[in-house]
Amino acid sequence: MQVEIKIDQSCVEPKVIILTAAVTEEVNRLADQLTGGTPRLISGIRNEKIQVLPPEDLIRVYASGGKVFAVTAQGEYTLRLRLYEMEQRLDHKQFVRISNSEIINMKKVKSFDLSITATICVELSDGTTTYVSRRYVSKIKTILGL
Repeated sequence: MQVEIKIDQSCVEPKVIILTAAVTEEVNRLADQLTGGTPRLISGIRNEKIQVLPPEDLIRVYASGGKVFAVTAQGEYTLRLRLYEMEQRLDHKQFVRISNSEIINMKKVKSFDLSITATICVELSDGTTTYVSRRYVSKIKTILGL
């Protein structure tokens, strides 16, 4: 992405123009950030209490039984957001979707085991083991530089 700043003394209020060939997920995310459209706070419910969850504390976010859960070192929280909404709120450089029902924090990964054919086993910092679905294996290999 290219960034260009022009100084114009007659300009009263800053104006941002996004010039692109097509509207992509990255363009939408950028526009949301600039307009303040999507709040970045993530709140989880545990023991009937709502707690703000800093994104850097998240180990994984997954969907199960029609609900979405966030896992931190302090425990598991129920979220009121859908998984795709969480994916939009989280930093795409740090959080990666590994299946249709799970997003992991790459900074909380202990190891990747590629010995299993057509899938990748992921060990997380809390000792949890999860698997990258076949659909996302090439994406993870690209991220890992393989």
